[in-house]
Amino acid sequence: MSKSPKSFSKLEIIPLKGLNILSFGSEIAHALSVLGDPEEREQLKNDILNSDSEVYHYWNLGLSLFFNKQSGLKLTCIEVDSKEVVLWGKKLFTLSVDEIKALFQQNGYEVSETENHEWGETRISFDEALMDLYFEKDILTSVNFGYFYDDPSYYFFPN
Repeated sequence: MSKSPKSFSKLEIIPLKGLNILSFGSEIAHALSVLGDPEEREQLKNDILNSDSEVYHYWNLGLSLFFNKQSGLKLTCIEVDSKEVVLWGKKLFTLSVDEIKALFQQNGYEVSETENHEWGETRISFDEALMDLYFEKDILTSVNFGYFYDDPSYYFFPN
């Protein structure tokens, strides 16, 4: 019998660690015990990074979890678009671009790169936090963050 996705009173990003409810390095079974079954599962292949992932989408929670096959299907990346997510005590999606940059700076992280895509989206990266924030018309739409897993064949391509 499958479990429905759970709801949480607080969803907090902890850079380089995961979420307050689920840590990087967790196995799929642990994620399922914490979150229940995802609304959708997807297989992704990244030819540039030579990696494959199983992605579990929890649409109602505003979460997508990436379990990297090269790391033994451990949680290595999370994408969040939940408007309720908290980072360093602040509701991230309520902040302006400048407020977000200031929040990162106050916590020891500088902007590594800003890229404006032709389709209108802007990515602001904080490489030391392994975090990319995506904006449309200066409004935060999603946060993608991860960690370095222990695999000597894995190479991170900085922005």
